[in-house]
Amino acid sequence: MSTDMKTPHCLVFDSGMGGLTIVRSLQKMGFEGRLSYAADTGFFPYGDKSDADLTRRIPKFASALIEHARPDIFVIACNTASTLALSIVREIVDIPVVGTVPAIKPAANASGTGVIGVLATPGTLRRAYTDALVHEFARHLTVRTHGSVILVEQAEEVAAGEMPDMMKMRKEVEALTSQPDGDKIDTVVLACTHFPLIRNELQSLFGKNVLLIDSGDAIARRTLSLLNERPKQAANTPLPGQTLYLSPTERKPERLIKVAQAYGFETVETVELD
Repeated sequence: MSTDMKTPHCLVFDSGMGGLTIVRSLQKMGFEGRLSYAADTGFFPYGDKSDADLTRRIPKFASALIEHARPDIFVIACNTASTLALSIVREIVDIPVVGTVPAIKPAANASGTGVIGVLATPGTLRRAYTDALVHEFARHLTVRTHGSVILVEQAEEVAAGEMPDMMKMRKEVEALTSQPDGDKIDTVVLACTHFPLIRNELQSLFGKNVLLIDSGDAIARRTLSLLNERPKQAANTPLPGQTLYLSPTERKPERLIKVAQAYGFETVETVELD
């Protein structure tokens, strides 16, 4: 627990349900405070939106969420949002903000062949931030990338208990491995928090000799550190009675609500944007 008597409140945010993979890491590491989850259901998915639209939207929704929920720490559990708007959000709120960025560094360190792949959304791959990570940590390697909204959609369907469309997913994987030197890829960065939701399916398509790396545990450790907590062994059991916050949308996101309930988010509230 944190060093003061107040139970810490962590709010995890994404456009859809992908950030629940960060929630899972926090639960696995024994976070004992209050957890809330927020999804921008009225603007989902972020991966195919323009930079200008996202730059306007994300800080506005983040501010509304923080004012409404009053968390102690805010986790942007979305690579697309973080690589574009993390610094802006930090400037306009008065609590710690943790971002999520592609795990390029650990992937570069793990590769034996010198060829790594990056699976992300198109938005994440457009960012200068992502290019900077590749230049800093993997410029001595061959880096192949593919941006996919289809995998985001597949992740949401599979998380809700629907059957995976392996043909669709295979085409997305082959869009990466069919590139020059793609057959030498031995490490793949899952640079979208949705993608660990279909880790098993992706692993079967890449093969057992390809290592899949995501940022989930690293983000959870950083969050705990800022709250003066240490990771510990836990049963990864959701705490009941947690709150799910949504942005206004014409169609009720039944699938997201169903999946969030499995993580302990039983109360649903809509946060209005001015």
